[in-house]
Amino acid sequence: MREILVYFTLGALLSAQTPQETTAKPKSQGQRKKDEARLKKELEPHKKWLTEEVGYIITDDERKGFTRLATEDEREQFIEQFWLRRDPTPDTEENEYREEHYRRIAYANERFASGIPGWKTDRGHIYIAHGPPDEIDSHASGGTYQRPYEEGGGSTSTYPFEQWRYRYIDGIGTTIIFEFVDTTMSGEYRLTMDPSEKDALLHIPGAAPTISQPMGLTDKFTPLEQYANAFKPPAMKYKELEAVRSDIKYNLLPMKVLVDYIPITGSSVLTQITIQFDTKDMQFRDKENSSTATVNIFGRILTLSQRPLSPFEDVVSITQPTEMLQQLVAASPHQIYQKTLPLPPGNYKLKIFAKDLVGGNTGTYEVPLRVPHVEDDVLAASSLILADQIEKVATKNIGTGMFVIGGSKVRPRVGETFKRDEKLGIYMQLYNFAPDQTTHKPDGTIDYEIVKVAANQKVFEFSEDVKKLQGGAAQVVIEKLLPLADLDPGEYKLNIRVTDKLRNPSQSLTRSAAFTVK
Repeated sequence: MREILVYFTLGALLSAQTPQETTAKPKSQGQRKKDEARLKKELEPHKKWLTEEVGYIITDDERKGFTRLATEDEREQFIEQFWLRRDPTPDTEENEYREEHYRRIAYANERFASGIPGWKTDRGHIYIAHGPPDEIDSHASGGTYQRPYEEGGGSTSTYPFEQWRYRYIDGIGTTIIFEFVDTTMSGEYRLTMDPSEKDALLHIPGAAPTISQPMGLTDKFTPLEQYANAFKPPAMKYKELEAVRSDIKYNLLPMKVLVDYIPITGSSVLTQITIQFDTKDMQFRDKENSSTATVNIFGRILTLSQRPLSPFEDVVSITQPTEMLQQLVAASPHQIYQKTLPLPPGNYKLKIFAKDLVGGNTGTYEVPLRVPHVEDDVLAASSLILADQIEKVATKNIGTGMFVIGGSKVRPRVGETFKRDEKLGIYMQLYNFAPDQTTHKPDGTIDYEIVKVAANQKVFEFSEDVKKLQGGAAQVVIEKLLPLADLDPGEYKLNIRVTDKLRNPSQSLTRSAAFTVK
């Protein structure tokens, strides 16, 4: 139940290419025109989706990525992922964001059409992008209007206009006012940043004097900035990690990922996702003699039907005095992050995206998850975790934080490579021993052996009674730290055999894990 994958660097991938791949001839001008015509024809069915349906909410990177996709399947997958990235409740079948988005388009077409479809109007654009305003001050017929003090005061006559007030818009600010004016009297209201644009008597000398000099809505830069931001796509958190990029072909930020399973009940399993980056692959920015590296992580678990479950996002950051940077790489060659998620038993797909914010390098990871089901009255076990650290935690930290399982901190050794001066940590949980009818205690044995792979030679063996371990019949916990000083460098295999003596016939199970001693 332990799955691990190593991604190779760009150089390694390029070196694996054939001479034909690396010396491909450039396409002729005629061939390029044919390719462009073919792409234009293939994109035609999706033109409405790209311009009319999501034109106001798609980011520039997403738009560029979509136009670079080569096949129909890739474009369909892009559209699916586009909505998944915006789903506020990915653990449900409904995508509330998508449903609300298309409701807004229908409302805009119904209420704001004026010779052009409602979605094309300025009011339609703002409504679709930012939703219904908190307040609307409508002057549909124009006419007499008392200017507020900040517009100079006094009385005038106006064109039809509306003011939309939003208490807050992410990426723009608080107390946002959009003003729309119909200067053509045609029903098409234009967004304006000039409060005097609605004044129908503005250019008639002396017709509607102000009481004081107009003061502006806010400072002189805010209306222009607000106007520009109003037409930007809604902000997305960690958008550089979530966007589907057609130009990413290599993992320039190598990572190792390890998945372990700790059953809690028959219907819930703690799935531990451990991610490791090599410190040497992370790029640092020096500022005032302090160097910092930052990697953003975005992960998503999908069902086999592509329904998203349990997204997670976080940051791995290291800060070190610049003069000690080389020592850091030598002393801490790896940076490790762990996310633990409860999942029901079943088959899933794990996708991880990572980006180095300093260097811009990205890494991706994808693998199936097979979350096990523990049956009642059958001897069962969690993953066998090989750890470089096992220690008890304070009472207040039980069950919380990275690497914590119950009352112990268990940090997996991703890659399972140890030095001879280290200790091999062994952690495993056992479930469903048959209890003694009198003492209600389990009765069984646990046999350990370490085999050197090259010689197929047993170099260590040990047995112990289940009664001596912590826990009861329902759950027994194995926590061991074995010195490696007596093992020669090489590859080894740890085998653990567990036997329940009280069952008739007796039941047993075996767990194995490979590791390397350097």
